[in-house]
Amino acid sequence: MGQSVNETPASILIIDDHPLLRRGVAQLLELEDDLQLVGDTGEPEQGVRLAAELDPDMILLDLNMPGMDGIQTLKALRESGYAGRIVMFTVSDHEEDLLAALRGGADGYLLKDMEPEEMVRQLRQAALGRMVVSENLTALLAEALRNQRTAPATPDIHSLTQREREILRELAAGLSNKLIARKLDISEGTVKVHVKHLLKKLNLRSRVEAAVWAVQEGIEGR
Repeated sequence: MGQSVNETPASILIIDDHPLLRRGVAQLLELEDDLQLVGDTGEPEQGVRLAAELDPDMILLDLNMPGMDGIQTLKALRESGYAGRIVMFTVSDHEEDLLAALRGGADGYLLKDMEPEEMVRQLRQAALGRMVVSENLTALLAEALRNQRTAPATPDIHSLTQREREILRELAAGLSNKLIARKLDISEGTVKVHVKHLLKKLNLRSRVEAAVWAVQEGIEGR
C-alpha cells in the first residue's frame, strides 16, 4: 500500500446534537485532503437515514444525545446494515460507556477534549481500518476487562488454533478484518469466522476486548 493515501478521500458523516461542534469538525476536515465531510446532523434518526443514503466510510457519533442516545443509534446503524467505521466521539470517560460502545459494534472511542491535530491523526487511523481509542482510556479498558472476568472462563491462548493466534496478533495491532485478510492472503469472510471462533473460545465479547487482552498478555507481535 505504500504511504500514499487512497486516491479518494475517506468520507465522514457526523451525528452530534451540538451545532457548534459539528461546525468545528467540519472546518477542521476542510483543511485535510484525505478526509471529507459528506453530511452532518443533530438528529440520530436522520443520521441512520443519511448513513443508508450516503454510505460514508466512517461515522463520528456522539454518545449523549436527547431522545435516541449514541448506543441506541449505534445499534440502529449496525442493524440497518451499515458496515463502515463507527467512531464514538464523546465527553464521557466512564468505563461502562466505553464498554457499551465497543460491545455495540463501535470501531473506536475518542474523547472530545483531544487536540485537533490528534483527532485528525486518529480519524486517519480509523479510515485506514484501525481501531482507535483515546490513549488515556486504554488503561481503563484493560482494568475493566480484568474486573469483569468470570472465574472459570479465563482466556487461554492454548485453546486457539495457529491461524486464530495469527489473527489475534493482527487484532492486537489494531487491524480491521479487511487488512487482516489482505495480510494473511485469505478472504474477509474467513477472517470473520476465525474472529467469531476466537472470541467464543476466549470468552470475550468484542474484537477490541480481544486486542486489549492480547496486548496485556504480550501476545501481540510484529
